[in-house]
Amino acid sequence: QVQVVESGGASVQTGGSLKLSCAVSGPISSRSCMAWFRQAPGKEREGVAAFYGGPGRDSGSTYYADSVKGRFTVSPNNAQNTLYLQMNNLKPDDTALYYCAADRKSPWACGWLKNDFAYWGQGTQVTVAS
Repeated sequence: QVQVVESGGASVQTGGSLKLSCAVSGPISSRSCMAWFRQAPGKEREGVAAFYGGPGRDSGSTYYADSVKGRFTVSPNNAQNTLYLQMNNLKPDDTALYYCAADRKSPWACGWLKNDFAYWGQGTQVTVAS
């Protein structure tokens, strides 16, 4: 069983930075893809960034939504049991509940950032004040 726990959410000013952490436990074969999603009030949950750590030449690949490219960076620790999301130049539109998710996926499916992961955390709130 894979367990996912997010932390690091906070309130920041526009232009500020924040780093979220996601602790992931369980069989590594069941979590080849780890990702960050977010859901703003009144909106659907959307994919933000993902990391593929499974086997093959695509191992280590990262994927981003267009809205965060160049501002957000997703990375794991060496043991791949923690996933980070470094968020820079934050905007009010980034305000949302941020979720971490994990699942066994191919690199292509990982990059789709589709809202169909098997394992989810409870979310951590990020608020960006204008």
